[in-house]
Amino acid sequence: MVVTKTVGKSEGPRIYSQNLLVLLRMSLSVGIVGLPNVGKSTLFNALTKNAVPAENYPFCTIDPSVGVVAVPDHRLDTLAKISNSEKVVPAIVEFVDIAGLVKGAAAGEGLGNKFLANIREVDMIAEVVRIFEDENVHHVSGAVDPLSDIEVINLELILADSETVSKRISSVERDAKRGDKDAVAEQAILGSLAQHLEAGKLAHTLEMSDSDHARVKGLHLLTMKPFLYVCNRKNGAFNLDEQNDERWQELMDFFDTTGAEYVVVDAGIEHELKDLHEDEKNEFRREYGTQSSGIDGLIRASYHRLGLMSFFTTGEKETRAWTIPQSSTAPEAGAAIHTDFKDKFIRAQVMSFEDLAQLGSVAKVRESGKVRTEGKEYIVQEGDVMEFLHS
Repeated sequence: MVVTKTVGKSEGPRIYSQNLLVLLRMSLSVGIVGLPNVGKSTLFNALTKNAVPAENYPFCTIDPSVGVVAVPDHRLDTLAKISNSEKVVPAIVEFVDIAGLVKGAAAGEGLGNKFLANIREVDMIAEVVRIFEDENVHHVSGAVDPLSDIEVINLELILADSETVSKRISSVERDAKRGDKDAVAEQAILGSLAQHLEAGKLAHTLEMSDSDHARVKGLHLLTMKPFLYVCNRKNGAFNLDEQNDERWQELMDFFDTTGAEYVVVDAGIEHELKDLHEDEKNEFRREYGTQSSGIDGLIRASYHRLGLMSFFTTGEKETRAWTIPQSSTAPEAGAAIHTDFKDKFIRAQVMSFEDLAQLGSVAKVRESGKVRTEGKEYIVQEGDVMEFLHS
């Protein structure tokens, strides 16, 4: 289920407008990046059901397309049945389809400058790499090698960040020489970052304090963003994972060594199935030999990598998943609904989804003594079902 930026103009999109505004206010979006012809736009189409061009030639996508995608969550259906809700409102994630990158992008090759400007505006990078061989689908490097693709993309991002850091070092140098404490501290962390990037490492892998994070946040470094690698396979082709190809083993070693998160999808199949009912999708997936939707896994993994979680409200009018940062307090969670719920918070009535699903009604959960009264210090847990009391 998808809405676009033009929310609020019809009855359907208006259902999502409040949750969408929360998301956009938090500025949480996932940029789909990769080399040309690895399946970025096909993946975006499967995610959003939007007709973005996905032709077999480089730079088909020039301007970034944006879609807001519902986070798959079976718990919403369960809660809606229990409450007999009139409507269901899921959590959402914003995806941005960004033009393909080529070697030399940091120096302005291809659409490099445009690519880097667009990716700077997103909060997370979903890096698509191709893990299938198909002579009918051109690879920009002439050969399929996912680890090499990652190295090309990441190097361009690192080079762009190195230039950003170098310029900032020059800017703070004068104040640091005068003994300005803030400038001296910033110069120190910038120096560490510069060395880290020169060693070919992503900025987010450098250990730094919260204060140092705050000092460099304004630079909007590309490699400071969380990464999720998306391995795109193709039904009927030579898939590296199916064949346990040496290139797949090298890719797995890279993920293990770096602790990187990844998902495997077949963007082509998911694009073909995007307009079918879920039962029909599952039937076709079984025919294709796939057990589950890689798209659903991608959306959920992106939600997690963005540092987000969901709590629920449920009743006859609606059942809704509210998006909040992980480790939010009860008043902070209440603010997702309305600012008064934070500023005038008194307490929250909390029950777990598991208890409500098992017992079948809010009344039975109360009778069992499993409804908790929580105060301002309570850290909301994934899947909490909550009701707020405010002054």
